[in-house]
Amino acid sequence: MDYNISYSNGEVGEGEKVYAVVVTDNTTLTANDSGKIILVGTDAKTITLPASKAGLTFTFVNIGVAGNNILKVSPVSTEGISGTITLASSVVVLDGTVNKAAINTKATSKTGDSITILGTGLAGVNAWVVTSSTGIWAREA
Repeated sequence: MDYNISYSNGEVGEGEKVYAVVVTDNTTLTANDSGKIILVGTDAKTITLPASKAGLTFTFVNIGVAGNNILKVSPVSTEGISGTITLASSVVVLDGTVNKAAINTKATSKTGDSITILGTGLAGVNAWVVTSSTGIWAREA
C-alpha cells in the first residue's frame, strides 16, 4: 500500500508502508514494529518483543522448511505470553510464565505456522495474549 508523505517545506513524496519483514537473525522489536508480519525462515532465531503496551500487535510466521525451523517469540524478562492454542489433535495453554518464550517446535513445524499476539499494557503474566495461531506452539521450558 502506498501513501503520501508531506514534508515541512511543503513538498509531497511517496512512500511504501511495510507490512511484512523477513528476519534472518535474532531480532529485538520495537513498538514501531507493531502491526507488522514477521516472517522467519532461518532456524533457531529468537524474536524479542518490546515492553508490552496496550494495542501493540505482532504476527509471526514460520516460512522455513517443514521440520527444520524452530522459532522463538520471547517477551522481556518481566513479562509473559498467555493464551490457548487449539489444533484438531491438541490444546496447548501458554500460561504466561514470565521470561518464557512461545516456541514453534522444530520437529512439528510446518511452513506457514503462525502466532499473533496482542499487548495488554499489563505487567507480568498478562502482558501479552495470543489472539490467533496455527501449528504447534509450546511454552519454553
